[in-house]
Amino acid sequence: MELPQVVRESESQASRSVAMTSARTAATAAALTATLGLAAASWVVAVRQMDGMDMGVATRLGSFAFFVALWVSMMAAMMLPGAAPVVLRRAHASGGVRAVPLFVASYLAVWTLVGVAVYALYRPHESFAAGAVAIAAGVYEFTPLKQHFRQRCRESVRSGFEFGLHCVGSSIGLTLTLVALGVMSVAWMSVIAVLVLTQKLLPAKAAIDVPLALAIVGLGILIVIVPSSVPGLTPPM
Repeated sequence: MELPQVVRESESQASRSVAMTSARTAATAAALTATLGLAAASWVVAVRQMDGMDMGVATRLGSFAFFVALWVSMMAAMMLPGAAPVVLRRAHASGGVRAVPLFVASYLAVWTLVGVAVYALYRPHESFAAGAVAIAAGVYEFTPLKQHFRQRCRESVRSGFEFGLHCVGSSIGLTLTLVALGVMSVAWMSVIAVLVLTQKLLPAKAAIDVPLALAIVGLGILIVIVPSSVPGLTPPM
């Protein structure tokens, strides 16, 4: 083979490699923009829907259709930022953004099923019940099951549904704490969203995780003993 032909073939391969890299970079950027954009839009929708509905432990959920629509908005707002790394890996692996909508939709479908269960089981309750849920959620943070799901929630998976199951297992304690303290509370929603995002993006470290779990348990004990010390927990008389 003549040298000029070898050079041309090498340049052609290099060009194809650059083109593939550029395409993957563009797909990754598009997937990130779409995921975070959907999360931001969901925050706006959820906050507007929740306006005036927070009554702490006495909150009512409204109709099934209303609550499920609100719940999906809440989960998209709270969970998608932390899910972005896995969504990006999915887009990169598939070589484009076409697989991302189905992946995200099936991921949110799992959280929708959780919302259906919440609607079926939820009742306005006393502060003692809210404290008990918070204590249980804090204890759950220490369990090997929680750590297993947390690790799996950070790994690449085959489908959004599988990813959703892992993330539900990781965040179910924090999510139920939100439901117990004030499912329509923007303040509690923001706090739980930050905690979920932190756990999804940062590796497990006892120096962070243990104080957090103890703080959740402490919050639950405080609610049981002195519920009036937690703002917004009980509606004004």
